[in-house]
Amino acid sequence: MLDPYIPLVLMFALALGFALFSVAIAPLVGPRRYNKAKLDAYECGIEPSPQPVIGGGRMPVAYYLTAMLFILFDIEMVFLYPFAISADALGLFGVVEIVLFIATVGFGYVYVWRRGGLDWN
Repeated sequence: MLDPYIPLVLMFALALGFALFSVAIAPLVGPRRYNKAKLDAYECGIEPSPQPVIGGGRMPVAYYLTAMLFILFDIEMVFLYPFAISADALGLFGVVEIVLFIATVGFGYVYVWRRGGLDWN
């Protein structure tokens, strides 16, 4: 009864074995001599600085807000995709639910817009 799952279990076992083998063998075959250049952070060929140039070491909050808004509206698209695939099968109930979902996200979008979260100053 579980015969169709044997290849899947074997694939997971193979992946786990490869991951464990890679972690175990890395210290043995990896470089043993470290220098300052190899341990430094790489910033596209530019000499790394201890603090960001703008703001005296503080990142502007606008970057975090933009990232959160991207995640919010990206998740909205993830939830809209299944509806687009099965819109015919859902009928009127599906249409009402998706309109409520879009309205809820739309209220969030309008709130962020009115509060100035989309302004790039």
